Amino acid sequence: MPYRTIIEPFRIHTVEPIDFPDEDRRRAALERVGYNVFGLHADEVIIDLLTDSGTGAMSTRQWAGIMQGDESYAGSRSFYRFRDTVAEITGLTEVIPTHQGRAAERILFAVTTNAGDVVPNNTHFDTTRANVEYQGAEARDLVIPAGLDPAAEHPFKGNMDVDALEATIEEVGRDRVPLVMVTVTNNSGGGQPVSMANLRAVREVCDRHGIPLFLDACRFAENAWFIKLREPGYADKTPIEIAREMFSLVDGCTMSAKKDGMSNIGGFLAMNDPTLAQECRNLLILTEGFPTYGGLAGYDLEAVAQGLWEALEEEYLRYRIRSTEYLAEKVAAAGVPIVKPPGGHAVYLDAKALLPHIPPSQYPAQALACALYLEGGVRGVEIGSVMFGKPQPDGTEIPAPMELVRLAVPRRTYTQSHIDYVGEVMIAVAEKAGDLRGLRMVSQPPWLRHFTATFEPL
Repeated sequence: MPYRTIIEPFRIHTVEPIDFPDEDRRRAALERVGYNVFGLHADEVIIDLLTDSGTGAMSTRQWAGIMQGDESYAGSRSFYRFRDTVAEITGLTEVIPTHQGRAAERILFAVTTNAGDVVPNNTHFDTTRANVEYQGAEARDLVIPAGLDPAAEHPFKGNMDVDALEATIEEVGRDRVPLVMVTVTNNSGGGQPVSMANLRAVREVCDRHGIPLFLDACRFAENAWFIKLREPGYADKTPIEIAREMFSLVDGCTMSAKKDGMSNIGGFLAMNDPTLAQECRNLLILTEGFPTYGGLAGYDLEAVAQGLWEALEEEYLRYRIRSTEYLAEKVAAAGVPIVKPPGGHAVYLDAKALLPHIPPSQYPAQALACALYLEGGVRGVEIGSVMFGKPQPDGTEIPAPMELVRLAVPRRTYTQSHIDYVGEVMIAVAEKAGDLRGLRMVSQPPWLRHFTATFEPL
């Protein structure tokens, strides 16, 4: 008979000690870093849910592959294993390694995008948006309306609004849309999946207008699992079959292998257009390295090649999605407002609902992220008006549509007792939400300000 408890599909082989800084030390650390948890030292954090990017545990098979890494500058056999794996999973013929996802984005948009262009996406994540805007183009988010309502129950809240895509192309003209991108899963919108039907509908629009379609594919395996669970007609398909169908609908992809590549570093840019690929490789050589290593060591290429297959294993995906869902259920049962349904890689707290007394101009999600760290040493990340607010010439800001705190669960890293502890910290902070106050931004850089901006409490 089936059991309700879904256990970790692995045994722990090596352990890393956790530091337990007390509240006084945590308070001093917050003050030292200007109330920006990105500035904290790792040994000042008890449970680190800042990101699931590159923070997971690698498998024995990945470590074994690392020992076989070929560090030849050109033509490394590790590259060919990496290239063949990516091609076998995605069906894309031109595979370009990069040191991580944002490098793939920078190359793609530098080659394809000009000032005044518009790049539609369901929702751009931070580095994607920055790389589009750095080219002088507009990164336009076109997620369906349910994707902007944290409380809405919708199986595919990451879907792109196809009517809005048509209207955008009509408004700006086909020549100003160099490509369309869909992010799977939709990180900025709560880790929400995109349905196969929606991808097909977006593909039809792109075909009608002759516009290339790209995936931001960093969590492609998790998206495939959600399609298997939620979309009619896919229950009997395997994750690899679903993933291949997803990739068959696009002309290329960017990938951070630090997510569903199960690696600590790495990424790639892949496509079917050999002419575009050659332009990308020319820029790759300038900034990343020779096309057969792309800024990666041979052992990194081996780890990614193995990790991409492991991310598609059914037992792993069942455990992965269920462990995130477990935390979401725990805090939602206590009345803590979160993005529903829970995403694949993270639980997202709805700071706007939890802290209605703090206006967006005082960065409620940043205040909540600081409170979680101060309460229990749990580090998450703000996904709200610090990350996505738009400063105006008069000194005001257009706030982000949602004020979220993301608690991203690293892959194969924490146990159920760690997750139980995180839930207890979240509930404790929610119980004293009325006492929390907002923040004033003291300093900010011109790009990706959330990484290094500083604040002071109001």
